[in-house]
Amino acid sequence: MLNQKLNPTPSEDLTIDVDLLYETDPCELKLDEMIEAEPEPEMIEGLPASDALTPADRYLELFEHVQSTKLFPDSKTFPDCAPKMDPLDILIRYRKVRRHRDFDLRRFVENHFWLPETLSSEYVSNPENSLKEHIDQLWPILTREPQDHIPWSSLLALPQSYIVPGGRFSETYYWDSYFTMLGLAESGREDLLKCMADNFAWMIENYGHIPNGNRTYYLSRSQPPVFALMVELFEEDGVRGARRYLDHLKMEYAFWMDGAESLALNQAYRHVVRMPDGSLLNRYWDDRDTPRDESWLEDVETAKHSGRPPNEVYRDLRAGAASGWDYSSRWLRDAGRLASIRTTQFIPIDLNAFLYKLESAIANISALKGERDTEALFRQKASDRRAAVNHYLWDDENGCYRDYDWRREEMALFSAASIVPLYVGMANHEQADRLANVVRSRLLTPGGIMATEYETGEQWDKPNGWAPLQWMAIQGFKRYGDDMLGDEI
Repeated sequence: MLNQKLNPTPSEDLTIDVDLLYETDPCELKLDEMIEAEPEPEMIEGLPASDALTPADRYLELFEHVQSTKLFPDSKTFPDCAPKMDPLDILIRYRKVRRHRDFDLRRFVENHFWLPETLSSEYVSNPENSLKEHIDQLWPILTREPQDHIPWSSLLALPQSYIVPGGRFSETYYWDSYFTMLGLAESGREDLLKCMADNFAWMIENYGHIPNGNRTYYLSRSQPPVFALMVELFEEDGVRGARRYLDHLKMEYAFWMDGAESLALNQAYRHVVRMPDGSLLNRYWDDRDTPRDESWLEDVETAKHSGRPPNEVYRDLRAGAASGWDYSSRWLRDAGRLASIRTTQFIPIDLNAFLYKLESAIANISALKGERDTEALFRQKASDRRAAVNHYLWDDENGCYRDYDWRREEMALFSAASIVPLYVGMANHEQADRLANVVRSRLLTPGGIMATEYETGEQWDKPNGWAPLQWMAIQGFKRYGDDMLGDEI
């Protein structure tokens, strides 16, 4: 560094030039707190260690200062800022000047960080366009091109173009992207389908799984495992043979089943739970138990009102985000209180249905490649999972699938997640017929199906019903011959 040390140091009685003080040589400062910063888990092998840190790990008390004072209205803004210089230098400068009476946090942040770019568009929807024309014109607006990684940025650079949700979100999200890809296929955008396929395969290769999104602060969790459904889509649309992705599917499966072989009865490790009868089922999980970078203050406030150890609450909030249902009465002990969240104690019906699909896809593609032993192994895994789901998550009395509370050993809430077994072909026809009656009587409204029967104010509860749920319900019931209910939804 070429910074020149100022001599003498300005007195507390004098007005200080903050910009000038930032030029002070930082080498004289003690860095004890920096030594305590822990790197990400070993799963993050695709980036240099210095770029695997989350903003909360990288900026420590500066991060907490910004988030706790609500410097930005949206908690996601600061984690998405890119530093203008080495973060270590920024942190040293912050520690040098933060207690001075003239210190201005906003000015400090603006001087040292690039704020997230808001991409504007002059696109205005033409009311005379058909729905298909409207959607086709949106793809270029929502497409982000690959860029070189900005040093120390939380954004993980991807090798191919990708689609973002828009608005405050400048990254791609795992399970959302599957439904986006359905739209791309309908629009005939095989080019973007291939890009999306390559990006997700690349993330599996580099991180061992597909993270929640392409941000460092999402690396500690995944989302509903729908890569097998994506691969099926690639095959149908002739983008690439599904067999090209067999190794990636196996790697994703290994991520979700990590530690399974070492579990005793009634034990859980990461995503896996061994049930009392020895069968294996899965739950949502996050490897971290700290406030989420992108919702830091909200998580801290939630934990304060929980009456539980904060790290437990943080883990369950993170696992709830991994579920894609953030948040819902599905994960709450007390339906109207987010602080009662217990996501890791529930075995979700949708997650296990998606994993059944993953096991089946590995078996099917292995058969195409002539790998008979692998095919037989994964057919058995899929069969075992279906049997375990029917034992623990099928409510025969009421004719519906439900989540299962493995801690209390009892069934949990009924929700629209119960339609996923139909979407992936895990249910039998009797189950599909009985479930149709329950959905019709308990979830169906003039606007489609509701996420749950409970009105809590959470996003994934009554009266809300999200597009992925509608799509899976329509296609799921039609798959089992109930075109009437599918059309009604």
